[in-house]
Amino acid sequence: MSRTLLRSLLELRATATTTRPTTSQLLRPFLVRHLHQTPSQIDPLPQQTQPQQPPPSPNQPPAVSPIPRCGGAPRTTSPATPETLSLLPLLAHQPGKKYLQLYIQGQAYLVTPGDQIRLPFKMPGVAPGDVLRLNRATAIGSRDFTLKGQPYVDENLFECRAVVEGTEAEPMRLKIKKKQRCRRTKTVRSKHKYTVLRVSEVRIKLPGQEEEV
Repeated sequence: MSRTLLRSLLELRATATTTRPTTSQLLRPFLVRHLHQTPSQIDPLPQQTQPQQPPPSPNQPPAVSPIPRCGGAPRTTSPATPETLSLLPLLAHQPGKKYLQLYIQGQAYLVTPGDQIRLPFKMPGVAPGDVLRLNRATAIGSRDFTLKGQPYVDENLFECRAVVEGTEAEPMRLKIKKKQRCRRTKTVRSKHKYTVLRVSEVRIKLPGQEEEV
């Protein structure tokens, strides 16, 4: 590289460094102006105003928050109509076993008396020998008749009882976790427990019939 070209490059670099203002030079007039002002002379920051909501009218109903629901059908029962009560004896006196389509924690089960139900979880607060009443059913039927709910059947029209037989445990599961390009492995062990029920009674309750305890 020639001396003339090198000298021109050095002159351009020196000119660029001397003419470019620094951050302190840019902020110096602003800081000096605010330091010589009193607190009352400094302009306050603009405040954001929130829009005012109109007062609720007396005829407007209050807002109701939605009720969270679990999985499965909504937890509502359809009341029994006079027509349903008049046809209920035909279903009750039908020979043979009655079947129910039950819902337990959002899971559907089609059961008859004597069937065994293995729940996919361990039910808390129960012990072997306890009797449970299952009152969530979407359909009750026999060989010739079927009573359907919207979505659930009124619990005063039927009675389903189940006995807790105990708790079962699955075999131990072993899962080996490993990352790529890493020799270290991690073994995860899991052993889930399940509650087992036995359906002991399925009965249709006629109007005026006393409930068994």
